[in-house]
Amino acid sequence: MEWGLLWGALGFFAGGVLKGAVGAGAPLLGVPILALIYDVPLAVAVFTLPNLISNVWQAWTFRRHDPAPRFSATFAGAGAVGALGGSLLLVTLPGEALMATVGALVLVYIGVRLARPSWALARATAHRLVAPMGIVGGLLQGAGGLSAPISLTFLSAMRLERLAFIATVSVFFTAVSAVQIPTLWALGVLTPERLALSALAVLPLFAGIPVGQALARRISRATFDRVILAILAAIALRLIWAAAT
Repeated sequence: MEWGLLWGALGFFAGGVLKGAVGAGAPLLGVPILALIYDVPLAVAVFTLPNLISNVWQAWTFRRHDPAPRFSATFAGAGAVGALGGSLLLVTLPGEALMATVGALVLVYIGVRLARPSWALARATAHRLVAPMGIVGGLLQGAGGLSAPISLTFLSAMRLERLAFIATVSVFFTAVSAVQIPTLWALGVLTPERLALSALAVLPLFAGIPVGQALARRISRATFDRVILAILAAIALRLIWAAAT
């Protein structure tokens, strides 16, 4: 149990580093590591408070950089609806299926990043797709703790400036987390023990954020992305292997 807690804390710290460097993506590292050590429901539950608190902080800090508040509100509202449905899936799907799903979602995210590095989504098209993308992203976040294959890819495809990207995605994750916490509590997934662990997990995540910010200033974004994608691929394959054996 002690080693599990240590690795879990390192996962949250690594997630904080990623969040500090690019403004999002902490669950991409934290959730698969916790799911590998324990299970997906625990990983999703323990990540709720760090996700909520860090994104409330970011949403407030970067609020003046939101280029389209109505777009952000629509994306966030749709994500909240999806998160409700995803939380219900979390308690009904088998653990092995959830582990494989989380691993597969991470691989999808990596595939999209590698296959279409220069593709850009027109703003008019993005505004038409914002509600369905928000719902699907929230659904994935609720069911597996990872919406990045939809939410981050969707916003990245719009080629938003970095601060605008952070402002928009932070509002989305704030709304999703605000729905997840009471829903998972009502469903018995977020127990008092897991809530306490979630509160403690805020510390290593926030400790990692300034490290990520410093790294972002010292190394190229392309190099950092390649390192993160390699780590994610290893974690995703390990999750799928664990689910299959």
